[in-house]
Amino acid sequence: MDKLTPNPANSVALTPLTFLERAAIVYGETCSILYDHISFTWSQTHRRCLQLASSLTSRGLGRGHVISVLSPNTPSMYELQFAVPMCGATLNNLNLRLDPHGLSVLLRHSESKLVFVHSHLLSLVLTALSQFPHTTPRPSLVLITDDGDADAVAAAHAIDHYERLLSKGDPNFQWVRPKSEWDPIALNYTSGTTASPKGVVHSHRATFMMALDSLIDWCVPKQPVYLWTLPMFHANGWGFAWGIAAVGGTNVCTRKVNVPIIYRLIESHKVTHMCAAPVVLNMLLRRAEPLKSPVHVLTGGSTPPASVLARAEELGFVVSHGYGMTETLGVVVSCAWKREWDRLPGRERARLRARQGVRTAAVSEVDVVDPASGVSVKRDGVTSGEVVVRGACVMMGYLKDLEGTRRCVRENGWLYTGDVGVVHGDGYLEIKDRSKDVIISGGENVSSVEVEAVVYAHPAVREAAVVGRPDEFWGETPCAFVELKERLERRPTEEEVVEFCRERLAHFMVPKTVVFKEALPKTPTGKILKHVLRKEARGLGSLATRSRM
Repeated sequence: MDKLTPNPANSVALTPLTFLERAAIVYGETCSILYDHISFTWSQTHRRCLQLASSLTSRGLGRGHVISVLSPNTPSMYELQFAVPMCGATLNNLNLRLDPHGLSVLLRHSESKLVFVHSHLLSLVLTALSQFPHTTPRPSLVLITDDGDADAVAAAHAIDHYERLLSKGDPNFQWVRPKSEWDPIALNYTSGTTASPKGVVHSHRATFMMALDSLIDWCVPKQPVYLWTLPMFHANGWGFAWGIAAVGGTNVCTRKVNVPIIYRLIESHKVTHMCAAPVVLNMLLRRAEPLKSPVHVLTGGSTPPASVLARAEELGFVVSHGYGMTETLGVVVSCAWKREWDRLPGRERARLRARQGVRTAAVSEVDVVDPASGVSVKRDGVTSGEVVVRGACVMMGYLKDLEGTRRCVRENGWLYTGDVGVVHGDGYLEIKDRSKDVIISGGENVSSVEVEAVVYAHPAVREAAVVGRPDEFWGETPCAFVELKERLERRPTEEEVVEFCRERLAHFMVPKTVVFKEALPKTPTGKILKHVLRKEARGLGSLATRSRM
């Protein structure tokens, strides 16, 4: 057998773009995209992507070029996840909430050649481009619009528009296959990086593996009806932008998270699956009546409190909990459910679901290690360390940042995530905090996630975030920012929330300060902006406490 070596027949580069070809054959006449009055079949989506890739190629765009997209979840946004890499270029999805300066920094850092921009965001892009130095080439623009005014708006700014560009392409275009499965397919910037951009580069191989792995791990069947509440710009929709094509699903698109619209879409299109950050899931739970049929929800990004998971189950949402990061594209750890857990009480089931779980099937290894020694921590559910990952999911590196890549992807073969976790006796991982979010009070490490879970359990609390507030004696103490539920008969006082926590937490973990807010600051993907709250907590001044209360 030593003479049997790799050959051209078994060494074809893996790429998720092949999912679209297959979908056009197997599911050609079934619905691929639904959006307001627009609908396409998989054969139409395949043809449109080929036409767009052809047009991009005719403009001289291809390998070595970055093409950016700034758009909400529209049919065009979905098509671009395929069409851009089908011309050989690297796709760069941009965060909708960037300000002009931040957007300008990322466009310059990526050296983007072309930007597809939704009409509602055009002024943002124009302002960003106006901040380019005179000597720096500016990318061309292509307008995306679903308001029927594409020609007028595009003409006013002397730019092309999406449908016109697409119509110029060849529907029989032979799309550009990667020379190597290690060729880049996507460039995704991590959140909050406008001062020092971290552009995560993923390969065709990684996205192929992660898309299929996520489908298997979540048990997604053939032809699901998938609702896009998760922004596609967030790690290519955790890989499901490509994955849904692999199973011939229907992509139900919506431009923004609106609870009444989401429920209307769920009921009118019989939605079966959706991804949602815990904060979005929490918004959906304000509804009183249960769903007519179950909806499978994959949540991640931050730890969902057990109380939120319990309420979701009552309403008919079947919640799966996963863990990943931009550097791994999609979910690499999930709370793999065991049948015997179905017999447990609801609250106990919710507690188990709140754990991140075990590595998914296609991920080589996940561990929690002492960051200094690299030695695995005890599996006691108490001893904490840094979460590390390795496998096909790991990024190729940060664009133009070799040193940052080396700090994250170490020579010992592990990606260091910066997340703090523990491993329980059954081998299931639980994230306790981001390393930067751990509150050190009097030498004790306080997990903000644990404190938040207790604050969330208060019957009047809708959302909560806990950060450190400077303390003259303890160094820092927990400060809870709280958003209350609507239409309360009586709003709780700060003292009442503190007392509620004192009854359920070790005293050194109890918030010493509670700040009530109308709304907590969030990213477009629903993550609470803790760096904003930390700044606000510092602005409250330093406490002068000497007791553990």
